[in-house]
Amino acid sequence: MKDKRILYVSSEVVPYLPETEISSMSFEAPKMVNKQGGQIRIFMPRYGNINERRHQLHEVIRLSGINLVINDLDMPLIIKVASIPKERIQVYFIDNEEYFKRKATLTDEDGKLFDDNDERAIFFAKGVIETVKKLNWSPDIIHVNGWLASLLPLYLKEFYKNEPLFTESKIVTSVYNQSFEGTLDKDMINKVKFDNVDESKIESLANPTYTNLMKVAIDHSDALIKGSSELPNELDTYLNAADKPVLDYFPLEDFADHYTEFYNTKVLD
Repeated sequence: MKDKRILYVSSEVVPYLPETEISSMSFEAPKMVNKQGGQIRIFMPRYGNINERRHQLHEVIRLSGINLVINDLDMPLIIKVASIPKERIQVYFIDNEEYFKRKATLTDEDGKLFDDNDERAIFFAKGVIETVKKLNWSPDIIHVNGWLASLLPLYLKEFYKNEPLFTESKIVTSVYNQSFEGTLDKDMINKVKFDNVDESKIESLANPTYTNLMKVAIDHSDALIKGSSELPNELDTYLNAADKPVLDYFPLEDFADHYTEFYNTKVLD
C-alpha cells in the first residue's frame, strides 16, 4: 500500500469512543496501511461525549468556517483535529453545535435514537467531502464504516459526481451487524432529495431502517467488506447479490493480509 492514499470515514474510532467492531477496525485498518507506507486520513463525528481536553482536540480555523445546507438550513461546519498517541495518525472531527454538542453519540439516555440522526448523517457526509476538498487531497480509496457514515457513497456518486478530486477514487463500504431498531426520520428521503439526488437512487430511504440505509451504501460503493461474522439475513443476501467485489469477514487478529490483498487486487485493480 506504499504511497496509496486512503480516506477512512467512520461513525466511531478508538481511542475516542469505546471498543466495538466498528471503532476497533476503524483504528486497526488505518494503522495497518500507515505501517505499509500508505497515506491515510481518518474522519469521524465530534460527538459531545468525546473529551476534547484529554484527547487534545483543537479547531483547524483554515478548514472551518463554511456553511453546509441541510434541508434548506445553513449549518456551520467546524473542523477539529487530534493525533492518536504513538501512531502518528491524524484524526479529523466533523463538528457542529446543533448536531454534535449533546453528550452522547446516537441515542439519548433511554436508548432512543436522536430525532435528527438523519440530518447528522447528511451533515457528516457533506462535511467530510467539503473538508477533503479544502485539503485538496485526492484519495485512491475511500473506506466507509458505520451507518452514520453510510450516506457518503451516495453523496460522492450523486451530489459530488462532477468533483474532479474524486474521479478516480474507489469506494469501499464495510457492512456490520451494529444496527439500530426502528427507523430514522421518515422525512429523510425528502431531505436527501433536496440535494438534487434522483429519487430512483434512494427509494429505500422512504423507510429509513438500518438495512435500507446500508442498501443505499452498497448500491453506491465499488467494493464491499463483511465487517461482522453474521449480518442480518436480508442485508447479507443483498450484499452477496451485488455485482461487486466482496471480502468475507475476518477477525481483527487476522484481517491485515486479507485487507491488503483486497485493496490491491480487487479495489485498485
